[in-house]
Amino acid sequence: MFDITLFAMGRLKEPFYLSAAAEYEKRLAGFCRFRMVELPEVRLPQDPSPAQIAGALEREAEALFSRLPAGAWFCVLTPEGKELSSEALAETMGRVKLSGKRGACFFIGSSFGMSPRVKAQADLLLSMGRMTFPHHLARIMVLEQLYRAETIQAGTKYHK
Repeated sequence: MFDITLFAMGRLKEPFYLSAAAEYEKRLAGFCRFRMVELPEVRLPQDPSPAQIAGALEREAEALFSRLPAGAWFCVLTPEGKELSSEALAETMGRVKLSGKRGACFFIGSSFGMSPRVKAQADLLLSMGRMTFPHHLARIMVLEQLYRAETIQAGTKYHK
């Protein structure tokens, strides 16, 4: 069974997000070994300077890189990434599974974004569109799309 890990900066707290995340994690378990990893967001002052933001993003990058499995395919969710349809994401995941990679990892950065170093390490920069979403909602949307990609590959009726 293939490993999929979703890394996200910050913790879900709201019950409705926790419930939705738990549901998709449960559904994904039927298709892959799924793991959700919440990394602590670096606290910044109310009105941080660009240097403070850059330093925080570098510390967050280090936290991510220390947990990223060696040999895994790595996808970063970022607004300037490539937009894919659900079918194209499923096709991409299918190719990754056949490539010999040990697993796939996805990363959602903090509200300030992510270090350019993280983007440079990615195998794919993926965008969820030009709209702005709260990071907690984006996490649920990514979970749903990962589940949808797995069901498309399996040929189930979930994706119509």
